[in-house]
Amino acid sequence: MSVCVGLDVGTTGVKAVAVAADGAVVARAERSYPLSTPHPGWSEQDPDAWWRASEAALADVADGREVVGIGLSGQMHGLVTLDDRGRVLRPAILWNDQRTAAECAEIESRIGVEHLIELTGNRALTGFTAPKLLWLRDHEPDVYGRIARVCLPKDYVRLRLTGEWAIDVADASGTLLLDVAGRRWSGEVVDALGIPAEWLPPVLESPAVSGVVRADGREHSVLAPLRGVPVAAGAGDCAAAALGVGIDRPGPLSIVLGTSGVVFAALPAYQPEAEARLHVFCHAVPGTWHAMGVMLSAAGSLQWFRDRLAPGTPFDTLVAEAAGWGPGADGLVFLPYLAGERTPHADPDARGAFVGLALHHDRGALTRAVLEGVAFGLRDSLDLVRSLGVEAEVARVSGGGSRGGEWLRIVASVLGIPLETTVSEEGSAYGAALLGGVVGGVFDDAHDAVRRCVRVSERVEPDPSAVDVYRPLHDRYRRLYPALHDHKEER
Repeated sequence: MSVCVGLDVGTTGVKAVAVAADGAVVARAERSYPLSTPHPGWSEQDPDAWWRASEAALADVADGREVVGIGLSGQMHGLVTLDDRGRVLRPAILWNDQRTAAECAEIESRIGVEHLIELTGNRALTGFTAPKLLWLRDHEPDVYGRIARVCLPKDYVRLRLTGEWAIDVADASGTLLLDVAGRRWSGEVVDALGIPAEWLPPVLESPAVSGVVRADGREHSVLAPLRGVPVAAGAGDCAAAALGVGIDRPGPLSIVLGTSGVVFAALPAYQPEAEARLHVFCHAVPGTWHAMGVMLSAAGSLQWFRDRLAPGTPFDTLVAEAAGWGPGADGLVFLPYLAGERTPHADPDARGAFVGLALHHDRGALTRAVLEGVAFGLRDSLDLVRSLGVEAEVARVSGGGSRGGEWLRIVASVLGIPLETTVSEEGSAYGAALLGGVVGGVFDDAHDAVRRCVRVSERVEPDPSAVDVYRPLHDRYRRLYPALHDHKEER
């Protein structure tokens, strides 16, 4: 059977899927690896662990199948530094590392906040790649002085897989070094930060061929059967996941109810949000961009609630108890800022809260408030997306939270739009496989891949009576953050 393969280099492990020409997933494999936190706020990984896991997962899904193309996806923003012989200089600094606050301030001071947003579509955030390079300059000058090349996580795997050094426009958008409108490295930003341009890999469109599998030239390699298979440039995980649920052009939104929450809209042209409360990146489809709002604790909020306050209780039980309460849980509101927030507040010090507790509230009411608080956070991002002129009429939902019917009804009613689930639930790896199918000749382009492979499985409509209730409740929710934030600063 001829298949295209998608490989997603995630934070906790790699996932590979083999997809047939009709979109059916015929094989999947996963391999995990550890995360290192050598100091508070630090997050690092061994790039060679990504490669060992990727090699094993690819071999598993390719076993006995004719692989015609491979697509790559992965965690964004991470920094891999290489010397002039291609050797890793230090552990990779990941997207969730928080050590670079001073460097972010330096970047915005050097370039100016408004001009930085104009050029890159974003403010300088601690997770992005450019601040990490400046941190190495200041704190590990011996490493900085030996850098010959830099790359992102999935692109290190590409280097080992194909021998080619490259990056796609979607992942490059998260470095803070890309001219996002021009889909090329920004000479102005690179020069302002003193970063040598020769350190940066060639930038490709996501469906472009970036190389072919070389299997290290060893006949005994587990990847020897894949030698010569083309590898697509791929995409960062958010863009790949959106492509995997059919977001290949302006129209339906993508909403991810994972540990974090994402509202993703394809844009026909580059259009940064004035205050950069949304990320604006290149999309994985040539000639398109996307705006993305990210809340840090979506399904993670429900996970926290269960683990801390109802350990061992099945999620289905908690959600069933929540369904016993009406919209608004009789005045109880939850702010989901358990780990700070990104959209719309960009406040790492924001904290969560239950507001409006009364004697008659029980565990079901608390659960419902958590589900609604996450939905209100997603609504904040949706409102910002609409401020860019996006007509949001339906959304494709994915992630662990998408499996809960009651939660989807709440989210649909808070957002005021229908939610659709898709047959495939493989996330970024599935979108990467579609790109692999393009370079493998299975699909004409990304649009053809979506048309042939992405199918809607269920549609959840908003409850009209709940929509009317949630509208004023969301207004109250929005007023609570500044009130609590101001109180924190007064203390």
